Order: sequence, then C-alpha cells, then structure tokens
Amino acid sequence: RAVGEAKVTVFVAGCFNRVHKAHLRTLRLARALGDRLVLVLAHDTHNRKPNAVPATIRRRRMLKLGAADKVVVGEAGSFASSLRRERPAILALGYDQSLPDAATEAAVRELGARVVVLPWSPGKEEHHACQYVF
Repeated sequence: RAVGEAKVTVFVAGCFNRVHKAHLRTLRLARALGDRLVLVLAHDTHNRKPNAVPATIRRRRMLKLGAADKVVVGEAGSFASSLRRERPAILALGYDQSLPDAATEAAVRELGARVVVLPWSPGKEEHHACQYVF
C-alpha cells in the first residue's frame, strides 16, 4: 500500500451463535481482502435461530477469539444502517449469504463498496462437538 493511501476496511456479518471451523476460515479469508476486518453480529431482533445466543455473549466470544479488528452488534433497524455506519470498501458475504434487501443494495451503491462472495469452507458439515470453537 502506498504511503498516505487509506486502509481498506472489510465488513462481514452474521449471527455466530455457534462458531465452527468454517466460520474461522471464512473470517480469515475476509481479513485477507483488506487491512481491517469489521465483524457485525446480527442484532437479537434478527437472530431468530433456535440456538440463538444473546448478542452481548456473542460479541464477548468473538472479541476473545480476536478474529476481527472490530466487533459490533448490528443495528435493530436494518443491515444497511450498520453498513453505512462502518463505511467499508468491501462487503464480504459467506457462500450462502446475499444482500438482504433493497436498502442494503442502495447502501452498497452509495458507498461504492465491492461485494465479494467468499467460497465455501469445510468445517461445518461435521456436527461433532469438537468442530465448534464455542
């Protein structure tokens, strides 16, 4: 990177109720896309999975892992609000993710963010306790 050139922020988001090896591989791939990785955890109002863990606990766990430079809980209102707040150059999506709504598509356009869909990573399909980090 040239002197004075802005650092590239990569934005990645998800619930991360149970973190497995595939999550860690995906986060490493996302981090490699730029200089700074911001992980946005789904707000509790959007985390409707049967194994849902409160956002405060998920945030504490992810901070302890050190998998991202910044870990925040997304806004209750919309994914687009979190995206606008963090202003990333790159939005990294998991292989099974897509932009959730028109507001997010508009925010990506406004920010000029590049959307990168990360490849599938092994580590989730083995449903053994040892596959989970927590």
